[in-house]
Amino acid sequence: MFKQVTVDTGRRALLGAAGALTLQGLLPVQAAWGKTAVGAKLKIGIVGSGHIGGTVGSLWVKAGHEVLFSSRHPQQLQGLVQSLGPLAQAGEVGQAIGFGEVIFLAVPYGALPQIGKDYGRLLAGKTVLDAGNAMAKRDGPIADEAEHAGIGITSQKYLPGTHLVRTFNSINYKVLESEAHRRAPRLAVPIAGDDRHALQTAAGLVHEAGFDPVVVGKLADAKLFQFGGPGFGQMTAAEMKQKLSLK
Repeated sequence: MFKQVTVDTGRRALLGAAGALTLQGLLPVQAAWGKTAVGAKLKIGIVGSGHIGGTVGSLWVKAGHEVLFSSRHPQQLQGLVQSLGPLAQAGEVGQAIGFGEVIFLAVPYGALPQIGKDYGRLLAGKTVLDAGNAMAKRDGPIADEAEHAGIGITSQKYLPGTHLVRTFNSINYKVLESEAHRRAPRLAVPIAGDDRHALQTAAGLVHEAGFDPVVVGKLADAKLFQFGGPGFGQMTAAEMKQKLSLK
């Protein structure tokens, strides 16, 4: 029987302390994570455990986090979780959302409205990392909406009540797998969000996955690294900050 897990007070304190610091760019984010959350391990629910979800989730397991991978067919994930050891498990979508202190969405973008409708109450109040890319041919009208309104604003519309961060959408999963924890300079993973605490958490998880987090700005600024944007693709933190004119 699945049992919902409550966030312990120690982790709440660590995440709260990190979030209390003002975000003015990449350096404060990295410093805040390093000073306040070293050794703090999270429970992460993965919704969509394909190429991106499986790859990034595996990196988090190897960093010491507990990860519940989910899909519509969780029995197909047994090989993955067995290869990762006791910190990994598989389940249904609702189980992953109930389990996770942080939720990682790695689903086709067109699935977002249905996820919000089916699991909105479970997701409310949680830090949600959204890695989806909107493709017109695959996702239909929502891709046009994301193009015109910006993908961060669109994602928040369909996931109301969540502390949403856009991240891990700009690099191919094969690159994420092969370039994690490479020697400096690491590859950059851009992040954008409106909630300070969620940004701090996302920055720490990007760092622990083996990449340099680059805070691009608020959700409205996520359009800068959505598919086709100037921040989409493989580059270092210095290259990204220069390309996007970030301080």
